[in-house]
Amino acid sequence: RVTGGVLLVAHLAFVAWLMLRPLDVPWVMPANLHPFAGIRTDLTLGWREAAHRIGEGLALLAPLGVLLPMVHGRLDVSPLASLLRTVAAGALVSLGILLLQTGVPGRAPDVDTLLLNTVGVALAHLAVVPATRARLRRRSERRDNEGVRQEEAAQGRTPTFPRVGIAP
Repeated sequence: RVTGGVLLVAHLAFVAWLMLRPLDVPWVMPANLHPFAGIRTDLTLGWREAAHRIGEGLALLAPLGVLLPMVHGRLDVSPLASLLRTVAAGALVSLGILLLQTGVPGRAPDVDTLLLNTVGVALAHLAVVPATRARLRRRSERRDNEGVRQEEAAQGRTPTFPRVGIAP
């Protein structure tokens, strides 16, 4: 949990530095408030440029898909509930960044970034968290079973006592 918390804070600090620093540009693109309009524009630039821009949007907050459940630290949780909580938190972080960008010189808010960041969080969560939790659960169960066997071997057989009747 502690490692996840430290990595989460470090990643969010990096994202804040990357996305909220002012840009010195001669002109600024207008805000994109129409979903998928920016993605369609990227696709007209060619597949290489589109893959680069869309990949950046997917990868920016993708580590949150793994770090948020790591900070939470529970192994026995519903996979769907975990996915929904993580995606909602990732969407809120992305929305917060989008809203903060409105006051940063040289930055224009883009709703497609919000969508891509949220999908990136979901994909990272689905790719890593369920398999990791299953592996950790198996390891925990194996360790628990070995501990019980070692205790039984060290203590020997549990003694049994004959029943004693109740005195009159």
